Amino acid sequence: MRVFHLIITWLALVAIPVAVSAHETVLPDLAPVSPEVKARAWPVDPAKGYVVRELKPTVFMITDGRYQSVFMTTEQGVILFDAPPSLTKYLQAAVSEVTKQPIVSLVYSHGHVDHIGGAGTILRGNPQLEIVAEEGVAQFLQEQKDPNRPVPTKVFQGKMTLNSGAASVELKVGHWHSAAGDLFIYFPNQKVLMAIDTITPGQTTFSGFNLTQNMDEYSKVFDQLLAYDFDVLVTGHRSNPANRDDVIQMQKFVKDVYETAKRASAADTKAVVGQAIAKYGKDNGYALARAVTDSQVAQCESEINARWLDKISNIDVYSASNCQTALTYFQFDVGPRSND
Repeated sequence: MRVFHLIITWLALVAIPVAVSAHETVLPDLAPVSPEVKARAWPVDPAKGYVVRELKPTVFMITDGRYQSVFMTTEQGVILFDAPPSLTKYLQAAVSEVTKQPIVSLVYSHGHVDHIGGAGTILRGNPQLEIVAEEGVAQFLQEQKDPNRPVPTKVFQGKMTLNSGAASVELKVGHWHSAAGDLFIYFPNQKVLMAIDTITPGQTTFSGFNLTQNMDEYSKVFDQLLAYDFDVLVTGHRSNPANRDDVIQMQKFVKDVYETAKRASAADTKAVVGQAIAKYGKDNGYALARAVTDSQVAQCESEINARWLDKISNIDVYSASNCQTALTYFQFDVGPRSND
């Protein structure tokens, strides 16, 4: 009997890899990050976990290679902008490398947890912390009741200037990304601009043009960014800031994706519909609609990859998602016109 149980146990162990391999995901072939982008990246010491650098006098950026946060030293203390969870354990150490002043204020760029989900930790270490946010974000966070994203203590509507001694920061609401609102955070004396989830310097945007919930506003954000007199742009992700050329390049890319999706929307889909009817039946309207949309997205994706892979690093990772977002925007928000 003991031998029987051993045999059964052995067979079960042998069968485990077979079961796992049967469910393995087939990964697509994707272009690697370009050498140019790697050369721009701020090196992060794995043993330390982060790097902090002065962007301009009194304005510093900290990154772990994935997320970014900014802080400004003032006579009254340190103003921190965003507290991504992955950076939270490093923020106080990074500030201490630069100044002995405490963190006295925290500004929320928007309400998403991946950028401010460490705020609760910062508050516990600084009980008198002032938390600043625009009215839309404040209302959103009141509804969430998330201890990791404490409700702001200072709320403004539309725009405000945050002054601390000689330091000045201009805050202005935008709506290119989050439904509750986003902030243009501008340091006029230093010509530094912070606008989270707008672009990623030299690289593809995240899925669906950085998860935008307002494609119309996202398409306008590039002109809004360029209207600021900035030298350095902090966008929240990866390990280095952006510049004006990065914004101009991404603006061209987004426009091209939109125009390509628009052309794909006008393509003849009779053959695709015929194939879908044969497979799903005439009464399965959603399946037919998906077949048409998938073909349009695939056409857009193919063209975009061919034109942009050598211009923006690893653009193919989210080209289908970006095409889908642009296609939806054209078909449902803009609407096809008789002269299109």
